[in-house]
Amino acid sequence: MEQENRRNFLKTTTAALAAGFPALMRGQSTNAIKVGLVGCGGRGTGAASQALKADDYAELTAVADVYQDRIDTCLEQLGKINGAKVKVEAKNVFLGLDAYQKLIDSGVDVVILATPPGFRPSHLRACIEAGKHVFCEKPIAVDAFGVRDVLETAKLAKQKNVALVSGFCWRYSNYIVATFDQIHSGAIGDIVAYYATYYTGPVKPMPPASARPAGMSDVEWQIKNWYNFQWLCGDSLVEQAVHSADKIAWSQNDRPPISCVAVGGRQIPAEDGNIYDHFEVNYLYPNNVRAVLGSRQIENCWNENADYILGTKGACTIGRSPMPKITGAKDWTFEGQKYDMYQYEHDMMFQSIRKGQPINNGERMATSTLLAMMGRMSAYTGREVTWEQALNSQERIFPEKVDWNGSLPKPVMPLPGVTKLL
Repeated sequence: MEQENRRNFLKTTTAALAAGFPALMRGQSTNAIKVGLVGCGGRGTGAASQALKADDYAELTAVADVYQDRIDTCLEQLGKINGAKVKVEAKNVFLGLDAYQKLIDSGVDVVILATPPGFRPSHLRACIEAGKHVFCEKPIAVDAFGVRDVLETAKLAKQKNVALVSGFCWRYSNYIVATFDQIHSGAIGDIVAYYATYYTGPVKPMPPASARPAGMSDVEWQIKNWYNFQWLCGDSLVEQAVHSADKIAWSQNDRPPISCVAVGGRQIPAEDGNIYDHFEVNYLYPNNVRAVLGSRQIENCWNENADYILGTKGACTIGRSPMPKITGAKDWTFEGQKYDMYQYEHDMMFQSIRKGQPINNGERMATSTLLAMMGRMSAYTGREVTWEQALNSQERIFPEKVDWNGSLPKPVMPLPGVTKLL
């Protein structure tokens, strides 16, 4: 049924294509939307496959990564899933840290950004300046410099009338959307407290130093193990538990908190890397509303990804049962069929491009990232951090220049009470 609706949609919007579709604006006689993928790991491969399914005429024409074997695996998998829609010629396979720019210049219409988050602000700006539609994975930066840059880029995307869709996938989950619609319509009264959990195992455990190939530079070694280094991932709170921060922001209609106080640290030692494996952040919102986010990434522990929302007239629980539940004056649970939220965000993006009314998630994807980031700042320093301090922070985690063959100092683990709030 979804495929049928998509075909009908395409047939009825042909006259409007030129308004939002660069290929037709260039005078080409094709309905194809050319997609380029930057970052060919598992998440990038999945996002590319979903993009190709989102539109009957979407085709993958270019890929970029720092590793050829990752590109080869990605194209093999996409070929099996998406068949003839994978049309990547050898000339459009780009390697290296500058590969993203070559991909942008190759004639694509849509770019999927799925590299380590530290690179995202510069990649996103280059895409939007070139007038490309973008699907941008979360989080969108690793420091406040990056957040501020993305906020400016989001404004530019509106000016250029190009789509900017974020990887905050819960915003495209129909049963979660319905739940927050209930909350915002007063089903539990005024929110007084929110408790979110993101307890999992490690995403990408750091290998021992002995596993490092002889002659491999510091930069390459850290990029290869990007999840374990702050400058590349932003730490576990910002890279993963940011989804929970985004739902907290959603519950508050994306208004910022006043401040937060957080704790965190590294319980399980690692030979290399400098990310924490647990955090707990207490956010203060206006009217003394409190939101607490707990995250942990340690093996052999109890896992949970849930949300407990308490209101003046009831409560909502998400993640403890197959469907969200509201208990109060009138009980409610979602009774429809769940959408595949990962697919739906691409469906909505491509439909918006076809309509010439591109979606722009830019501002809220930046502020949700900053919400998690301010928790990290507080945990690292042991200080209370206000929203204004977080937004205007002068701490630069991602280097201004990255050399593939470059050296980097041994990563330093932040120490509360010692690490400074900049």
